[in-house]
Amino acid sequence: MDRVEEIRKYAEELEKGSAQEVSGWALKKYGDQVALASSFGAEDVVLIDMMANIDPRSRIFTLDTGRLPQETYEVMERIRDRYKVKIEVFSPEAKAVEKMIEEYGPNLFYKSMELRKLCCEVRKIRPLNRALGSLEAWICGLRKEQSVTRTEIRKIEVDGAHNSIIKVNPLADWTEKQVWDYIKENDVPYNALHDRDYPSIGCAPCTRAIGPGEDVRAGRWWWETPEKKECGLHSKVG
Repeated sequence: MDRVEEIRKYAEELEKGSAQEVSGWALKKYGDQVALASSFGAEDVVLIDMMANIDPRSRIFTLDTGRLPQETYEVMERIRDRYKVKIEVFSPEAKAVEKMIEEYGPNLFYKSMELRKLCCEVRKIRPLNRALGSLEAWICGLRKEQSVTRTEIRKIEVDGAHNSIIKVNPLADWTEKQVWDYIKENDVPYNALHDRDYPSIGCAPCTRAIGPGEDVRAGRWWWETPEKKECGLHSKVG
């Protein structure tokens, strides 16, 4: 059985498994070659708590774009204090950021989708590629109900967008209520912006609070259409 067939076999077996079972499988199979990609949103802090309970040595990394809200840094510190975990930080290359801002200005992302994607490329995608370069698998907090771009995700996937490493989505079938029930029941630290109607939190200039009845991702890149609202970190996988 080749590697892809083996992973598809696990994917089939674990698609109906619990988030703990899927996380535990990834940590056992890949050890220090798997890490959680965390932006410290609600789903990510659930996974940090879950993984810390399974294996306190679990790896966590984050992408510090240089434009994150202060509240994100605050919850990062609370997570470090609570779980005594090391958080690996990947930042954009200074020269690339300087060149981009010099050419297009600091708020280029509002000018066109192409420039918004360039900003995401420099600040997020390239640092992510560096983070994933030494890994065999990564764990994410994606859920199917988060947006129209995520309805087809599976709990275990072969990530064709990143050299076919394994992508693990333990919360793929969780509802928003399940996420918050877990946070409250386990007293998990979370981003204070969630209490101010920010269900999805990214860079400060590209995130706003949402109104009653709006989609949970409506506050991300709110000037774009829903089917286009991804930064490129989570491209369609195989």
